[in-house]
Amino acid sequence: MKFTELGLSAPILTAIADKGYETPSPIQAQAIPAVLEGKDLMAAAQTGTGKTAGFTLPLLELLSRGERAKGNQIRALILTPTRELAAQVAESVHDYGKHLPLRSTAVFGGVSINPQMMQLRKGIDILIATPGRLMDLYNQNAVKFNKVEVLVLDEADRMLDMGFIHDIKRVISLLPQKRQNLMFSATFSDSIRTLAKGLVNNPVEISVTPRNAAATTVKQWICPVDKKQKARLFTELVKEHQWHQVLVFTRTKRGANQLVKHLDSEKINAAAIHGNKSQGARTKALAEFKQGKIQILVATDIAARGLDIEQLPQVVNFDLPNVAEDYVHRIGRTGRAGATGQAISLVSADEFDQLSAIENLIGKLLEREEILGFQPQHNLPESRLNTRSRKPKKPKKPKPHIEHKDGQRSADVARGHKPAGKNKRHRASGNNQDQKQTGGNTSQGQAKPGSRKTASAKPAGNSQQPANRGGRSGNRGNSSAKPGQRSGNRGPARG
Repeated sequence: MKFTELGLSAPILTAIADKGYETPSPIQAQAIPAVLEGKDLMAAAQTGTGKTAGFTLPLLELLSRGERAKGNQIRALILTPTRELAAQVAESVHDYGKHLPLRSTAVFGGVSINPQMMQLRKGIDILIATPGRLMDLYNQNAVKFNKVEVLVLDEADRMLDMGFIHDIKRVISLLPQKRQNLMFSATFSDSIRTLAKGLVNNPVEISVTPRNAAATTVKQWICPVDKKQKARLFTELVKEHQWHQVLVFTRTKRGANQLVKHLDSEKINAAAIHGNKSQGARTKALAEFKQGKIQILVATDIAARGLDIEQLPQVVNFDLPNVAEDYVHRIGRTGRAGATGQAISLVSADEFDQLSAIENLIGKLLEREEILGFQPQHNLPESRLNTRSRKPKKPKKPKPHIEHKDGQRSADVARGHKPAGKNKRHRASGNNQDQKQTGGNTSQGQAKPGSRKTASAKPAGNSQQPANRGGRSGNRGNSSAKPGQRSGNRGPARG
């Protein structure tokens, strides 16, 4: 199949040809016709398969047929979880729509809001936005949603995982009810699928690759190493293999800064991007990395989605992610569009749980290779796949409802979880109640046959004490006390 067979207009086909593409990827071949038919869509495809063009191309085609947006109005809204992804999608929209009379722009935090407000005054056909900045603009009456025709959630699972669900629901409540909804992501967990289906109407669901699967063109292996030796080992790998372009992932912002500081001391050109960096610094670092001016780019998971870096040869997990699915997105930065790449993970003993979760997610054990001079003192345990099939849990039996009057604690409630025959305390108190109800037919200090003795009779004149003290039964043995055994009343002290 060729792009010319998908129903796209000549200006769009020219832009596709300018980028050197002729054949659509599987996700594009299935998604583009469905979107052009006006259907809601949920599409899942692993990173690097061209899913951005899967919604950008048909969106441009649909909007090119309608009226242009007027002041402060938008016709299509694309929501993304991160600034980097918003900028990436905006670039794609610009490249594919450069021969069309459509206006598009991206808005996100970290930069001044005034230029964004000025652009929106002209009217925007396609707005790419992060949820936080979008709501800031709406609260300042800089954007109107009443003319929105298409809503796109890119990396939808990530947005919901990052806590944007409330912002998304608020945006949806402000949009026209009659609209087209598109959800694109690399993965859809079961909980996200359930939530997402409440946001789209009878969607066409497309999945062209196994869920949570890594690209087959990426060689994956791990280096067991002690945590304190990771920086030195990474430096050794860079110098030994002469890596010139490496994307490195750390778990924390502080860890990213520390690694960059170490690399600078080793005369290796490196930069970090994370949430504490200004948007200008992040954009500059990413651009210089793409241009080859920066050798090592150290990032937190903020950069794990949507970054498209051509021919990126290596991705290194300096720290394993806490969420196993993020591993798939990290290594998806290499081996894109059929190219080859490799993903190396530096794993210490305290990351064994994360390693096991990743290996079970991708369905295979990762190859291990210890580097001479960096063998770990703290051994990384051997892992194995969990192939056991889980049995469905049996439904719990409903507990019987016990009614009792206010202020009165019934015997069943007081008994707790123990059956009546096994709770000595309440069994003994129950016998006392039976004795009271029979009117005292049994003589004091003498038990009926087959019943337990609960208290001993005291001489007349002594003040009567409760038969049970502290909630304990008087006699734990048989109804008649044996020599040397305590009865319910302790009796006089021995001389």
